[in-house]
Amino acid sequence: MRRSVVRGCAVLVVPEAGECSVEPDRDIWIEDGVITAITSTGQTVAEGIEVVDGAGLLAVPGLTNSHTHSPMVLMRGAAEDLPLDRWFNERIWPMEVNLTPQLVRVGAGLACAEMLLAGVTTFVDHYFHSDQIASAAAETGIRADLAPTFFSSNGPDERDAAYDAAREIRALGLDRVTASLGPHAPYTVSDADLERTAEVARADGFRIHLHAAETMEQTTSSQQRLGVTPIEVLERTGVLDAGALIAHGCGILPADLPILERYADRTAIASCPKVYLKMAIGATTPFRGLREAGIPVGAGTDGAAVHNTLDVWEALRLIALVEKQNEQDATWMTISDVLRVATRGGATAAGLGTETGALEVGRRADIALVDLNQPHVQPVHDPRAALVYSTRASDVVTVLVDGEVVVHERRLTRTDLTEIVGQAREVAPQLVDLSKGGAVQTYDA
Repeated sequence: MRRSVVRGCAVLVVPEAGECSVEPDRDIWIEDGVITAITSTGQTVAEGIEVVDGAGLLAVPGLTNSHTHSPMVLMRGAAEDLPLDRWFNERIWPMEVNLTPQLVRVGAGLACAEMLLAGVTTFVDHYFHSDQIASAAAETGIRADLAPTFFSSNGPDERDAAYDAAREIRALGLDRVTASLGPHAPYTVSDADLERTAEVARADGFRIHLHAAETMEQTTSSQQRLGVTPIEVLERTGVLDAGALIAHGCGILPADLPILERYADRTAIASCPKVYLKMAIGATTPFRGLREAGIPVGAGTDGAAVHNTLDVWEALRLIALVEKQNEQDATWMTISDVLRVATRGGATAAGLGTETGALEVGRRADIALVDLNQPHVQPVHDPRAALVYSTRASDVVTVLVDGEVVVHERRLTRTDLTEIVGQAREVAPQLVDLSKGGAVQTYDA
């Protein structure tokens, strides 16, 4: 039995509804990766119990990056100042012609390091060569759910290979790595392939992670081509019934909400607000309607090729700001609401709604210890506000996943960051080279 205690920290309490709070001077007791008690600090620590120093730090539930493409960190800054169609057709999908397992492995390693150092203990990924992402996650100690991606244009063999890849990830038996099915989107995957994916998901017990209704233009195009919205496509193909994590959902219409509400127990949305602002796509994730329909929403970063970082602190801050601006209501999307999106909401989006997302007895000990003593945070009148509006990724000091310290005093414990960064610098030019020509797909929503 592994036993430890996070000693002398403050603890962020995130209830299912209502105001979050901070309890000072607490000890978090952990056995075999599970929180067994949260007590006032000062109790005697028996011999053999590892002590993690939390003095002067605030313990928060480890954040979840609810939607990302982790290996795309190697494209960071290589596709700027372009509208969405040109971003895909002139940069991203031509770059992905160069993808190899090695490039994915190196990029995923860098991404896992970046996220852990920022207090992200779980990420939900959608990309190619997912076995390599699983390897990087296992090496660094982060928790991950991985969805191998496929397009219908590449034929049924690639589709079936993606299903097999998900099965193979599951068969690895890694405690912190799970798999989902990853059709790209309704505009790149046929109804027949979506139906087949739903069948496999139900038969094999997978969830489905895909992009849908990413923009209002995609929704309009779907209505013109098919007579239905992307959300209606997901319902009629059985994707919603099987259980789905939908990335973005900025094109979700009011008429789609009753459909989603029927599947609220197994549907979630991942919102990546920086992407919508940077790409000037207009509408953003409709939080108010989704909340009224009972649909959980988590915070994500998408890939660093557009988001530039995998910083969920930045994402949650932008959710708060964008929502207040969109609704023209400064009282909407409160501090507690935003913290819940990044913690409980993210955990639910990752399929971990009862296991992570809150520091409570019986949940996994995924914990980030945050330093609120830096000049950009002080003075702290409300630590909850500091977390949402002032905290930086670099304020994270120590991180535990399953009770294991994977970041100690801002340093990774399992891997060498210098080596990870050096490998990324070495191989990144291979990925962003456009000299081969061609593209893995064409964007035409």
